[in-house]
Amino acid sequence: MDSRKFAIDWIESWNSHNLDNILAHYSEDIEITTPMIKMVAGIDSGSLKGKEAVREYWSKALQKIPDLRFELIETTMGTNSVALYYKSIMNKMAIEVMFFNEAGLIYKMVAHYT
Repeated sequence: MDSRKFAIDWIESWNSHNLDNILAHYSEDIEITTPMIKMVAGIDSGSLKGKEAVREYWSKALQKIPDLRFELIETTMGTNSVALYYKSIMNKMAIEVMFFNEAGLIYKMVAHYT
């Protein structure tokens, strides 16, 4: 996998606000963990599992933040994973670690924010 190419495509998908393009990177059994889930949705675990649950959450988030724009700073690669460092919403810096299945889709994502 070319982690830089993936990162650019992922950022462009988010900046397009096209939810289908965003979700194309993720498996049906995706599990996401982010403090934003706890803050916005009130889910104490900060996690969601399954593409439909994630779709619903991100759809609401994109509606609430119509000017959402990410700016890629750096990308790193691990074993079947990448970590993206980028400027996120509310001027926060973010690191997202994404784990890929055999089909090249993200099955697990963990986000960290400043």
